[in-house]
Amino acid sequence: MPQIETTCPYCGVGCGLTVNVDAQRPERAPLIAGSPNHPANFGRLCSKGSALAETLELPDRLLFPEIDGRRADWDTATDRIAAAIRTSIQQYGPDSVAFYLSGQLLTEDYYVANKLIKGFIGTANVDTNSRLCMSSAVVGYKRAFGSDTVPCSYEDLEQADLIVLIGANTAWTHPVLYQRMQAAKAQRPSMKVVLIDPRRTPTDELADLHLPLKPASDGFLFNGLLHYLIQND
Repeated sequence: MPQIETTCPYCGVGCGLTVNVDAQRPERAPLIAGSPNHPANFGRLCSKGSALAETLELPDRLLFPEIDGRRADWDTATDRIAAAIRTSIQQYGPDSVAFYLSGQLLTEDYYVANKLIKGFIGTANVDTNSRLCMSSAVVGYKRAFGSDTVPCSYEDLEQADLIVLIGANTAWTHPVLYQRMQAAKAQRPSMKVVLIDPRRTPTDELADLHLPLKPASDGFLFNGLLHYLIQND
């Protein structure tokens, strides 16, 4: 059974995967496991990575358009969508139309979608979950560190005396990395973890101090910390 070494495509921790494909029966779902020697996860996988093989199967996947629960051809489906957009524009204007795109689209797909929405329909009402969840972090990383990459190694987090998690429910969003920090704190209880988040999340279990700031008040905290650092050299 051939083995393929690859990387999990989900949250960005970069967990290594070992994929076993049955060459004799390619219709069978491959067996996926964490790569035991990979420096990001050392064999660990979260629930999403563990279930990757299920995303490669087709039985429950929508392969054709459906209208009112019944299969339709592509021309009929696109005509139906176009007619609905046209009716909305005629009655309420182009700003009555909005598109919400996926973060999994390629650059070329975004280009075509924006051409359709802004250039052809004539509305600026287009958004995407990649802008909502990651673009501010990308800009921050680029301005602070010059590159949109994790600004430290995972070993740094395990050796740190203080970890500050800001607005991040790491236990859910980056489970493998959270488990590494959890294990490091268990081995070295002197490590301190501060969680800054309006919500109380499962990540709070790791924190020595949780600051449940009111939404939009984080700027006051960071300016205060910067002022303290300047005043105390």
